[in-house]
Amino acid sequence: MKLHVIVGRGAAASRTALLLAGDGERVRMISRTGGGPDHPLVERVAADATDADRLTELAEGADTLFTTAAPAYHTWPELFPVLSAALLTVVRRTGARYVMLGNLYGYGPVDGPIRPDSPLAATGPKGRARARVWEEAAASGVRVTEVRAGQFYGAGAYSVFSLMVQRQALDGTLALVPQELDVPHSYSAIGDTARTLVAASRDEQAYGRAWHVPTATRSVRELAGRLAELAGAPRPRLEVMTERDLALLALTEPFWGEMHEVLIKPGHPFVVDYSETEKLLGVSATPVDDVLREVIPN
Repeated sequence: MKLHVIVGRGAAASRTALLLAGDGERVRMISRTGGGPDHPLVERVAADATDADRLTELAEGADTLFTTAAPAYHTWPELFPVLSAALLTVVRRTGARYVMLGNLYGYGPVDGPIRPDSPLAATGPKGRARARVWEEAAASGVRVTEVRAGQFYGAGAYSVFSLMVQRQALDGTLALVPQELDVPHSYSAIGDTARTLVAASRDEQAYGRAWHVPTATRSVRELAGRLAELAGAPRPRLEVMTERDLALLALTEPFWGEMHEVLIKPGHPFVVDYSETEKLLGVSATPVDDVLREVIPN
């Protein structure tokens, strides 16, 4: 029976674990808290992923090492290199295949649809941190692939949309959003992200390059409006969060001070081309209505 190690315990990690376990494969999930789904084939272990020696012990004999983990948002430039170095050390020692969950920050602003082979041209600290994680892994000589997701939406999502728009759209209250309301943006469902991770891990031709999770491209207003319509709620009330709003919030939580780099891009669509994922890995985007219905209370 195959063994897979997943570093992380969030929604994408948990859904990936359940997909693998559902196919009769053993999964060992590793996180600081030892969290994860309850399944007879899923073992949950509390450990520090930056401890390469301990992680090597836990990954011995694994076919694949998945990582969905990330340091606290405002610490990415300092701590992502530490986490990445430990994970690469483990992969070199064990010979496991390496499947990374990444995002789109590394591209920076792009004119036209973003392809997996588009240059990683970000200049901001978080974008460069993400880009370096992939660049170093790709140059390391290990069997590695990266699956890049857009902003998450739907059940299990932890994102600007889920935190700042979803509940307000369902409740009929005002949503302040640090993002333009009518500019197209690509969103990834957690389930589609997990299916892409698993598909890429099982295809030998997937290694050595990146893949895009299938997405739904909508504006914030369109996505919120459709969610409200499906729930029978009033038309959402949305306003763009001002620079002053962000500055005040940053005084109480470092996260908000990081929004400028990745969200304030006036008039700039952020659209993903995932055609190769559909064609070569066989993963398509779940219909938007199906994803949104998952978050509507019964």
